[in-house]
Amino acid sequence: MADVPNGEQGCASPLELFNRIAAQGELVRSLKAGKAPQDEIDSAVQMLLSLKMSYKAAMGEDYKADCPPGNPAPGNNSGLGATEAEEDFVDPWTVQTSSAKGIDYDKLIVRFGSSKIDKELVNRIERAIGQKPHRFLRRGIFFSHRDMNQILDAYENKKPFYLYTGRGPSSEAMHVGHLIPFIFTKWLQDVFNVPLVIQMTDDEKYLWKDLTLDQAYGYAVENAKDIIACGFDINKTFIFSDLDYMGTSPGFYKNVVKIQKHVTFNQVKGIFGFTDSDSIGKISFPAIQAAPSFSNSFPQIFRDKTDVQCLIPCAIDQDPYFRMTRDVAPRIGYPKPALLHSTFFPALQGAQTKMSASDPNSSIFLTDTAKQIKTKVNKHAFSGGRDTVEEHREFGGNCDVDVSFMYLTFFLEDDDRLEQIRKDYTSGAMLTGELKKILIEVLQPLIAEHQARRKEVTDEIVKEFMTPRKLSYDFQSFCFDT
Repeated sequence: MADVPNGEQGCASPLELFNRIAAQGELVRSLKAGKAPQDEIDSAVQMLLSLKMSYKAAMGEDYKADCPPGNPAPGNNSGLGATEAEEDFVDPWTVQTSSAKGIDYDKLIVRFGSSKIDKELVNRIERAIGQKPHRFLRRGIFFSHRDMNQILDAYENKKPFYLYTGRGPSSEAMHVGHLIPFIFTKWLQDVFNVPLVIQMTDDEKYLWKDLTLDQAYGYAVENAKDIIACGFDINKTFIFSDLDYMGTSPGFYKNVVKIQKHVTFNQVKGIFGFTDSDSIGKISFPAIQAAPSFSNSFPQIFRDKTDVQCLIPCAIDQDPYFRMTRDVAPRIGYPKPALLHSTFFPALQGAQTKMSASDPNSSIFLTDTAKQIKTKVNKHAFSGGRDTVEEHREFGGNCDVDVSFMYLTFFLEDDDRLEQIRKDYTSGAMLTGELKKILIEVLQPLIAEHQARRKEVTDEIVKEFMTPRKLSYDFQSFCFDT
């Protein structure tokens, strides 16, 4: 899966964005003139709107067809300092926001057409599993879904489903943000007792990055060790490299080809913003990320069953891949995958900046020592505190922009303690240094324990996780073997 934020669109200059908007507008006009299918037109229009939002975020003003960047419109005094709210931009390669609070997720739900995970759904999950929901659900970190009620219907009616998530292995370095979908997926696997497939998109990283095939595959294996260290059960989990698995699985490749036949070039251009200069490997890749959504891509697990629904926990930036997948599924006779979407994990420097594997100070990495964690949090974690102790005591801090508090919402299990910290920091009773100290005390053992578990992951264990095989499940209660 694509890593975010790490992409090309975020690095585009205003002039490049201006030219892409013009080209996308021309594409929309030609699709309408040619009476193309409505879903192709809708996808192209959505990409056009996203590009215009990105342009506005970069320039501080709306796109005007007759006004390229550098040639301001007469009488236009707005600029980069414009106070008008700038729109967020999210796609599988780029996350952009100008707000210190981060992305406006309620707006994103409306734009993507998903559904909010509300209290009613969280309560239904609690009733179904008979235990307290994960803190990521309780705190809105997983905030959006598609068809989660269908999954719960299946579970309550003793019908099978399976989990699918993934990782785009762009480097050996993984940071704590990369753990979020895996921590949650492990919990889902434990409470629902279902199979899990994890796709390592080493082929994607070879296509998008300056890597050799051997490097991309090597990163997949190294990243798999960190994923395994999250505690996944070897009897319930299949991890696979695209470069390795697709050549040995006719069932998987047949689904890739079926998907490719039912998605046009105009559709992928509209959904993902591909241009005529992108390689055909990039253009065809979305079908490969879509294929694990269908159970007969894994005959060793599901045999020839095509009706086992899939639940995909992922960050919301991956949703375009699965909107495409859900559109194709009924046309090739398969159930639509359901999704659970997470928010983005903020960089240490603030929710509007991006984490980067090339910048060791942008996040806490899984290889960091206790001393490095302490230094990074104290030196680089963006503070919502006041300029002086006196001001902070009087006016309090802002938890909405404070990165240390944001990180605690991800990793501190105790709801009551988190709420007390929020109250103390907001009132001014707790200072920034004290808040950072709490975060350091939470992160240090978490990372140390992960490192200890990873040391236990041998090459032989990785090979076993990545070997296509039948998974040990008691599906009799699901009537799976009938």
